[in-house]
Amino acid sequence: MDYDFLTTLRRQHPGWRLLAADHGPLVAAFLHRYFIAPNQRTFAEAELASRLEDFLFHLRERLGEEAFPKAAGQYLNDWAADQRGWLRKYYPHDSDEPHYDLAPATEKAVQWLMSLQGQRFIGAESRLLTVFELLREINEGSETDPRARIAELNRRKQAIEQEIEEINQGRLRMMDDTRLRERFLQMSDTARALLADFRQVEQNFRDLDRQVREKVAAWDGGKGSMLEEVFGEHDAITDTDQGRTFRAFWDFLMSPSRQEELSALLEKVMALNPVRELAPDPRLHRVHYDWLEAGEATLRTVARLSEQLRRYLDDQAWLENRRIMQLLHGVEQHALALREAPARAPGMPLDAPAPAVTLPLERPLYRPPLKPRIEQRCLATGDADLEADALFDQFYVDRAALRSRLQRFLQTRDQISLAALLEHSPLEHGLAELVAWLALAADDPGAMIDDTNACEVSWYDGHGRLRRATVPDVIFSR
Repeated sequence: MDYDFLTTLRRQHPGWRLLAADHGPLVAAFLHRYFIAPNQRTFAEAELASRLEDFLFHLRERLGEEAFPKAAGQYLNDWAADQRGWLRKYYPHDSDEPHYDLAPATEKAVQWLMSLQGQRFIGAESRLLTVFELLREINEGSETDPRARIAELNRRKQAIEQEIEEINQGRLRMMDDTRLRERFLQMSDTARALLADFRQVEQNFRDLDRQVREKVAAWDGGKGSMLEEVFGEHDAITDTDQGRTFRAFWDFLMSPSRQEELSALLEKVMALNPVRELAPDPRLHRVHYDWLEAGEATLRTVARLSEQLRRYLDDQAWLENRRIMQLLHGVEQHALALREAPARAPGMPLDAPAPAVTLPLERPLYRPPLKPRIEQRCLATGDADLEADALFDQFYVDRAALRSRLQRFLQTRDQISLAALLEHSPLEHGLAELVAWLALAADDPGAMIDDTNACEVSWYDGHGRLRRATVPDVIFSR
């Protein structure tokens, strides 16, 4: 970090431009109130302009009408322009109205301004314990001596057994109110910081998508070299520490059991009296759903990148096929033109345009012909008394009834996993009904099928035997 680098950073970085702008306090205060404080991802242009107009109205009442003379829409366009880059203006897939999202650099600048305020207290103990716990995890994860790892596990086992013995004797180790508040504030700050991390990961993939579009538009070389470079850049991001951490976080969050555990922990912690005295943001109850929404936005960015590659391949294949057809039409036109023309030079006829190649090993081995033996028998009328119950034991899986059952469950919750759904409403028709549930998930655009994780489903067949099946994790959303 030298003088030239800082000079360039001051001129090009959106966060530094925000801190040095004349209207920096206006931009930072507005974006913090409506984006960062409520953990809001995006706003439609009309809604965000209306809120900015109200924000400017209250400022003009105190500072005068000439304080901020522009309209709210003009300010939003200025903040989203390339010269500033404080907001990202884009059009969603299913909407013709522009939307605005906070840029990662802007969020970092606003959070730095927030850090300049005096905090209520500094959680020194919780941070020290976090440092010790991280160092212990690093040491255990890098230890190659089995005896050392077994010794550490035995030490932890003895500590746990000692604590269990103390609890049996009636001695409980409880946290005081100060420690509870300290750890809750640290958890809240970490939970909010995760959304900023998601914005940065999404911005990295968006930058890659923009580079791919620019290269595809200006590329005039071969297809192989183009795809090699594009996939190389894609792997360079997904294989970084940030990309691997994002995949591990997403796999952990997509587990239905982890979601239910996280919801239960949040409900229990938010009900504690020391935590309630802090008047926490009620949106923390649904912070994991905000993580899911942010993760889906990142995955949609990756899907757009894949779609761009597919379009490039389709366009190149269409151009190549068109060139081949032009060459074939040219050959046909020349052949028609030379058909009536007299021969200009002596020639010789050709029996075939190419030699016929027959390899000896391609010949089949000799097989003696089969001689069928036909027996003449008279068919006798059957008189066996067979039960026809199997013809009437058929059943039909009503997908409409399954869909209505799913809608009743989603009336009281935003999403539910297939495993939890079958716990409340077990399978009645066995494997056929399980296949019908998977077909509903495949046809439902709001359902998510995670092939990387699996869950086990069990039911009893008509003979009372327990059957089990392993299927991918399925999450139905409202």
